[in-house]
Amino acid sequence: MKEQRRQVLEMLADGKLTADEAERLIEALERERPEAPGAPSRPKARPKYLRVVMDAEDGTGGDGASRMNIRIPLQLLRAGVRLTALLPPAAVTKVNAELDKAGVPIDLAELKPQHLEDLIEHLDDMVIDLDEPGSQMRVYCE
Repeated sequence: MKEQRRQVLEMLADGKLTADEAERLIEALERERPEAPGAPSRPKARPKYLRVVMDAEDGTGGDGASRMNIRIPLQLLRAGVRLTALLPPAAVTKVNAELDKAGVPIDLAELKPQHLEDLIEHLDDMVIDLDEPGSQMRVYCE
């Protein structure tokens, strides 16, 4: 494991890999590493992305199944939550009214960074059954 990690870092230093590619390779190496029996388990790494994946059968007679795969950086969500504190109260009222009209019952005045962190901490490969047979959505952090 240490040898493989060193090789990845050398390729990064030589310019053969980007920092993002090196990070993904190292994360993959850590996931593949077998746990030694009796070894203390390491704390879970802080997730970096919120992933939403939807698979649905296409009932329109088209080319078969539809797939949606969205990866959202959690830093973007965290920044958005922090930015809501900077909105003037009149703007928050207008935004809340528009969200309510659209059927989204969220009160931006009540949204706090701790709420997002609690959600992320408790989000474990949630599966949402959609109203259509053969359709499924998964939401998880990675």
